[in-house]
Amino acid sequence: MIGLLRRQLTVTIEGLDALAAWAGGDAAAAEAVRAAEVRADASKRELLSAIRDSFVTPIAAEDLFALSRGIDWILNHARDLIEEAEAMHCAPDAGIAEMARLLGQAARSIDDGISQLDSDPDRATTAASAAIEAERTLEHVYYQGMAGLLEVADMRERISRRELYRRCSHIGEQVIDVAERIAYAVVKES
Repeated sequence: MIGLLRRQLTVTIEGLDALAAWAGGDAAAAEAVRAAEVRADASKRELLSAIRDSFVTPIAAEDLFALSRGIDWILNHARDLIEEAEAMHCAPDAGIAEMARLLGQAARSIDDGISQLDSDPDRATTAASAAIEAERTLEHVYYQGMAGLLEVADMRERISRRELYRRCSHIGEQVIDVAERIAYAVVKES
């Protein structure tokens, strides 16, 4: 089960790497995010099917489900960020690029934590904390970017970029939910 969850997370990390490329100016990377989101959904369905068919799971089935759902939402919201940017004709800026990079970093920490759930609870918790720390850094980038928007004279750009910043912040909140679920799973299994 952990392997299936990590497979979903691997696709999510690929999608977040593509998000970072898109945010860095590679408009074509948007398609890679969309493709990863579809593949991640298939991985999620595979995991849910395996949970239904299993008599025993390495961690509680409820935790596996919650982790998978949270990971799914991270990539779904990343795709939505691109969709919203395209709909508003608002290219990402340096702040969005940095937040995208931090999301990838957080996802790698989540992967590390999940890989240790059934073998090294302390390392799993430490990795979950690292994901939360990356999200806290994302919050600082968010606040700096929002403050910078006060200097943007074009109201359309200011409003559009504010919405994109908020979407990045929302993805960060999802990262925290997943990381905290890792910590909760460790506590429950103790």
